[in-house]
Amino acid sequence: MPGNAGKHRISRRTKIATGVTALALAAGGIAVATTFGASDQASADPADPSLYIDILKVKPNNFAPANARGASTGTFTVDCGRNENQHFNPDNFVAQPGVHNGAQHLHDYVGNLSSNADSNNKSLEAAGTTCKNGDKSAYFWPVVRIDTGDDEKNPPAKSADSDRDQAAQAAASPVITCPDVASRLPDVPDSAMAEVNRNLDLLDTQIDEANKRLVSTRGQGGPNFVQNAILGPLEDKRIATIDRIAIAIGRTAAKPQGLGVLAPCKLKEQAGTGGNPASNGGGAPGGAVPQITCPDVASKLPAIPASAKAEVDRNLQLLTTQIQEANQRLVSTQGQGGPNFVQNAILGPLKDKRVATIDRMAIAIGRTAAKPQGLDALAPCSLGQANNNGGATATPPLPGPDANNELPDNDGVIQRPVKVGITFRGSAAGKVVAMPKFLRALSGDAKPSINGTKNTRAAWTCTGFENRLTDKYPICPEGSKVERIHDFPSCWDGQNTDSANHRTHIVFPDGSGRCAAGFKAVPQLRTTLVYDIPHDIQVKKQYKVDSFPSEKHNPLSDHDDFANVMSQSIMNQVVNCINRNKNCNA
Repeated sequence: MPGNAGKHRISRRTKIATGVTALALAAGGIAVATTFGASDQASADPADPSLYIDILKVKPNNFAPANARGASTGTFTVDCGRNENQHFNPDNFVAQPGVHNGAQHLHDYVGNLSSNADSNNKSLEAAGTTCKNGDKSAYFWPVVRIDTGDDEKNPPAKSADSDRDQAAQAAASPVITCPDVASRLPDVPDSAMAEVNRNLDLLDTQIDEANKRLVSTRGQGGPNFVQNAILGPLEDKRIATIDRIAIAIGRTAAKPQGLGVLAPCKLKEQAGTGGNPASNGGGAPGGAVPQITCPDVASKLPAIPASAKAEVDRNLQLLTTQIQEANQRLVSTQGQGGPNFVQNAILGPLKDKRVATIDRMAIAIGRTAAKPQGLDALAPCSLGQANNNGGATATPPLPGPDANNELPDNDGVIQRPVKVGITFRGSAAGKVVAMPKFLRALSGDAKPSINGTKNTRAAWTCTGFENRLTDKYPICPEGSKVERIHDFPSCWDGQNTDSANHRTHIVFPDGSGRCAAGFKAVPQLRTTLVYDIPHDIQVKKQYKVDSFPSEKHNPLSDHDDFANVMSQSIMNQVVNCINRNKNCNA
């Protein structure tokens, strides 16, 4: 390392820390400010050296279940590039819709070109894609960085304002939503595939044309104009198109019955609805939404012993995260439930979390000093306008990336994967059905220190050692590259494209590859990310994954996100390849 590298590092990262502190203080968020340390210290640290392991010391542990009779063993691989267009942001419209910079770490994107916190079904559908076959799905994961302590440089950060504006415009207008047809089809014979796919594309075109007519005729006609002039004719077209699909399948197989119930569509008001799974939503927040405000805790604490400072800081950060998540849920559930919904479903659970978190801080202080009393009075929060709640402090805005694409506690040289594999696989237990358009799914958990390890997944390995997965950063033999393997859940509840926790609508199969009762096997997404990280960097333990500040670059916090925006015909091709036991590339 050059003699002045450390000096540069302190200078650069102090600037990041100081900027965040000023932002937090301006918004009244003392808890955020204390998280990032004093202004004369570097705000980011390398990952803990104990979080690295020689891959040769990891025993083989990654084995697929045995295939049952009738298993679907095909694959469908999509080429979406390696993020050559440098689409990065610290948003997550799947887990934190509407929260700008809510991930607090940088995501690497391929596929949909517009993915940002405000993305909704309409804006995703309208965007371009990096996928060669036209798949508009969004695939994204935290970036990996090399952190040597030098004054590293990254591609300059690009503003997401344009994408956010487009998403906001899409969310501000109502949209016509229709039942997904591809996911309700039986196995399509090869002889019928071309005709079925043409008609699935036609269904998508009909919806697009109806939505355009909805915009161009806004304000026309009486109260029944939309039903009579747009939704009614659209239903008639869909009946004819769906019937042609059934007839095509029925020429060489059993003709599917009852598909006509999928023809009617409805008008959905997007503004303020967030990601309501009951309506297969998506959608950015809209309108004037109140904020949840909570009493400030940091200002009420006594002097904190040095031995307790790290634990207290972690829990202060957790209090901030809890408020952010509650405000996010306030947006995504707007309009749901009765008059007591917010109190029972949001404010009550938030209070319980805050009681536990505040108690942990009191206990930590009490180990070496007088335990503070009466802090539980700070646990209850209320609903109101920001900064207008009798001394309560609103959640401060989260900082975005600086000009060097770095965030507080997440710095270093971004490593673009040398290979991105996106493959959909079958089920060891039988055939798969199409996943519905706009389905959201998560792999892993970004906050294991807060949420526990129930949803975490060991994802790290080295090329040539894919049968060994570890929850630590691997040190690979010479000639082998660092690799991440993310498997997604593949048992769908048959109804919802999302759920309140973004998990219960699509879950993992059991150890034998079977889905639980009431769930259907859909193509399982696996992403593989290969990085050309120099061997000496691995040995020196100088690479790390971006993470929430609370996770301190723990490799167990690795995760991956997906939103299906494939056309119904592309999804039908995926299902056909998998169920015919073919290996297809697109």
